[in-house]
Parts: sequence; C-alpha cells; structure tokens
Amino acid sequence: MASMRDIKRRRASIQSTEQITKAMKLVSTVKLQKSRERAEESAPYFDLMYDTIRSILRRSGKLDHKYLKTGASNKKAVVVITSNRGLAGGYNNNIVRLVSQSEALPAADTYVYAIGRKGKDGLVRKGYTIKADYSEVINQPMYRDASDITYELLDAFSRGKIGEIYLAYTFFKNTVVHVPKLVKLLPLDASDPENDLSHDELMMNYEPNEDEVLSAIIPKYMSSLIYGGLLQAAASENGARMTAMDSATSNAEEMIEELSLQYNQARQSSITQELTEIIAGANAIG
Repeated sequence: MASMRDIKRRRASIQSTEQITKAMKLVSTVKLQKSRERAEESAPYFDLMYDTIRSILRRSGKLDHKYLKTGASNKKAVVVITSNRGLAGGYNNNIVRLVSQSEALPAADTYVYAIGRKGKDGLVRKGYTIKADYSEVINQPMYRDASDITYELLDAFSRGKIGEIYLAYTFFKNTVVHVPKLVKLLPLDASDPENDLSHDELMMNYEPNEDEVLSAIIPKYMSSLIYGGLLQAAASENGARMTAMDSATSNAEEMIEELSLQYNQARQSSITQELTEIIAGANAIG
C-alpha cells in the first residue's frame, strides 16, 4: 500500500486537475451558447442556398459550364475544418479519419486547405500535402474568410490545378452529438437524380445568359457552405470540449473519492499500529 504522503500528493494533484477541467468546462459552455446560436440562426439561409442551387440545376436541363464539369487535373482539394486546440474528445480525430479513409481523397492526389492546426497535423502524419493553412479562421469565423478561401479554390479550379473540391466539417446536431461530414462542392452534378424535373415545373430562363448567372451564384453558394461549415464546426468543437471536460471532471471526482478512502485506511492502519506498539511497550514495562 502506498504511504499516506504519496496518497496525499496524488490527491492534491488530481484536485488541481479537477479545478482546471471545471474551469475549461465553464468556458466551453459559454462559448457553446454563442456558437450554437450563430449556427442555428444561419442554418436556414445555407439550407435555402443549397436548395436554390439544386432547383436551378433541376430547371435548367443540360448546361455546359466550367463549374459543372470535372477539371482537367486529377488533383483534388479538400477544405478540412478542425480546431487549433485539443482536449475535445474525438472531435479532431473523427475528421482526420473521415478524410484519410475516404476513397475519393487519396493522399497522393489530394491537397488539403486546412482550417485548424489539429486537422492539419493529423493529415500531415497521414501523408497529405497541406496546400494552405487558415488555422486562425476558426477562432472567429467570418463570411469574408469563407469568401476568400472560395476565391482561392475557384482560381485553382479554373486554372486546371485541381479537378474537384470537397468540404470536411463536423455538423452540430445537439450538445453531445456531432456528425463528421464530407461534402462535394465542385463540380456540381447536374445529372443528380435529385435534380430531375417534375411535370409541374417550368424550365429556367437566364438573363443575361446562363454562364454569367452561374459564374456569379456558384461562388456565393460555395462561400455559404464553407461559412456554414465553419459555424457548425465551431459549435461542435465547443460542445465536444464541454462534454470531454465534464467527463474528465467526473473521473477526477471518482479518483479523489477513491484516494480519500485509501488515505483514511492508511491513516487508520498507522494509528492502529502505533496503539499496538504503545500497548506492547507498556506490557513489557509492567
């Protein structure tokens, strides 16, 4: 059995850790409330943008546009949204696993546009090439950041440096459930069965022409999805960290209780031994 001094030191160390995890849980709870509100308030807009693009494609018939065709390059780009800090359970590892295990994104043919150092570091270890690092963006997501990233991706797509663009992020379902998602951003698939025209829908007319309209709206569509992914990921990160810190605090409390019991047992054993020695000494004198 460990000595009382060792048990006392270990208990003090765990109590200190418990105070830290409690504080981190409170901070994550406050951040979660704010990021969750932003994610929930913006979700209808992004859902509508997605539905609008699908509706346009459904009503347009066969279109010949650069954003509807796979690029000349066999290289692919994926925007990977994770966090800059750990202590969030499996939040970051789930995204790294999602990308690395995807058949559509082999390491040899994929460029990573990283938002979050944890995802970047994890994918580097998996053999992926980091094309750009926007890790600071996740600290305070803004639409302008998503727009800038979209511009760089579309520029590479238009110049034939990449042929497909994906987005990997974590969807915030509720406080304890966060779903890793991989979404294909470009090329948009006009032949998707979801885009089939029903009998009561009229064909879409473009003014001034379909090329100019799609060239204007598809970048906004991409920016909206990336920004939505940033907000969803921020809420998921704080939710995951709050849950992880809550679990760590509970584990610390259990360990403290167990160590307190061991300390009391050791103390009782020490007192019993001292009494036994005193009684034995008194009997020897008598």
